[in-house]
Amino acid sequence: MTLVSYRFAGIGARLATGMLCLALFAAVAHAATPSGAPAAPIAGEHWVGSWAAAPLDFRQLSPLGTPPPVAPEDRAFPGLTLRQQLQPSVGGSRLRVRFSNRFGTAPLAVSAASVARGTGGGAISPASLQLLRFDGRPGITIAPGADAWSDGIDFAVEAGQTLVVSSYFERSTPLSTVHLQPSNATWMSNGNAVSAPRLPDAQRVPVNAFVTGVDVWAARAIRTVVAFGDSITAGGLDGDGGGNSYPQQLATLLRKSPGPGAAREVAVLNVGIGGNRLLYGGAGQSGLARFGADVLGQSGVTHVIVLMGTNDIGRTAFIGAPGQVVPASEIPTPEQLQAGLQQLVRQAREKGLKVLLGTIPPFGGSSYWNEHTEALRGAVNRWIRGRQDVDAVVDFDAAVRNPAQPLALLPAYDSGDHLHPNAAGLAAMAGAVDLQELRE
Repeated sequence: MTLVSYRFAGIGARLATGMLCLALFAAVAHAATPSGAPAAPIAGEHWVGSWAAAPLDFRQLSPLGTPPPVAPEDRAFPGLTLRQQLQPSVGGSRLRVRFSNRFGTAPLAVSAASVARGTGGGAISPASLQLLRFDGRPGITIAPGADAWSDGIDFAVEAGQTLVVSSYFERSTPLSTVHLQPSNATWMSNGNAVSAPRLPDAQRVPVNAFVTGVDVWAARAIRTVVAFGDSITAGGLDGDGGGNSYPQQLATLLRKSPGPGAAREVAVLNVGIGGNRLLYGGAGQSGLARFGADVLGQSGVTHVIVLMGTNDIGRTAFIGAPGQVVPASEIPTPEQLQAGLQQLVRQAREKGLKVLLGTIPPFGGSSYWNEHTEALRGAVNRWIRGRQDVDAVVDFDAAVRNPAQPLALLPAYDSGDHLHPNAAGLAAMAGAVDLQELRE
C-alpha cells in the first residue's frame, strides 16, 4: 500500500517513481439517513462519467511522500506526445475528455490532442481517429489548479472497449498532475504524433499525466458509481495495470449479471490512489481533502463505495522505524477514523448520493500488522458494521479473510505481501457488493 513497495506494471522492479519518470522524459526529449428511495439518475440528456482517475502531485510519488531529488518544474515534455490507453465503463454516442492541471504551478499548454479506438500496445485505428478541440480551437492553456474539458464530439463508445487519448506538448511543460490508473498504459514519443497510427520510437512510462476523465453523452438514465480508496481499490499490483481491480471486475459483473434492474446501465469509476490515507496527505491529498473533486465532482455521480483507512492504520507500525517519515502526531485513534468516514458519508448524502461503506480487509503477516494496528482495524470495522446512516455495508473483510486465521487474507487471495489481494481476491471483493444497490 505504501509507495515504498508499490510495484509498477511493466517495469519489473520496485521503483522510486519520481526518479524514473524524470530520467525517461529526459531520455526521450534528447532522443443524511437512508430513505429507501432509489438514487435518482439525471433525467434527460446529460454528460456522465465513463472513466476517471484520481490525480496527484508528481512530487508525492517518491517513497512516503518525500520530494523527488529533482524538481519536476525543471524540464519535461519539450516537443513530446503522450499517448494514454483507457477503458470506458459505459457507452454513448458522444464523448469529451478532461485534462487536469490541478497540481501545476505553471499554465499547462496542450498544443493538440486526439482520441481513437486502440488496437493494442498504444496503436490506434486510423479510421476512428478524431482530433479534439477546445472551444473550437486545436489546443488550450489550463491555469494552475484548474481542469478543462474538450469539446464534445460524435464518437460511438462501447463499454469495455479500449480508447486511446494522445496529447502533444509543443513547449516545455512541467511534470505536475499525474495518476497511476492504469499503470502500464502510457507511451511517449518525440514530436506531434497525435494522428500517428503507431508512435515512432515510443517508450512506455509508468505514470499517466494530465488526462483524468472521459465522459459520454447519455440520452438515458445511467447510474454512476465512484469507487473511492487506496491501492486495494486502484489495483494494478499484480502486473495487470489495474485491469483486475475490484472496480473493473465490478463493472464487468454489472454488465453480465442478470437480475432485477439489470437493464439499467451502471458506470464504475476507479479513483483509488496507492498509499492514500483518509486523514493525512502524503501519497496524494488526504481522502478528506480530495473527496469533493474526485467523487462529488464526477459527472452524473449517483453512488459511492468508500474503502479507506488501511494506510492510516498500517503506517502507524512504522512510527520510529529508521528512515520512515511518519510523525507520531499522525497516529489515528478509532474515533478520528470514524469521524473522518462519517464526514465523507455526510458530504455524499448532502449531494444526494447513495453510500456503500466498506470494511477494512485483514493484513495479518504484513509489515502493517501488530497488535495495535489490529485493534484499530477491529474497532473501525465494528463501527462500520453498525452504521445505520448508509445504504449498505460492503463486508470486504469477510469476503477475503482466511476463516482459519481471520486476521489474515485467505492464502488463495493473497498477492504475496499479505496486504493486497490478488486478482482472485479482488474478484471476491467485487462479488461482495450487492449489485442491486447500484442499480437502484
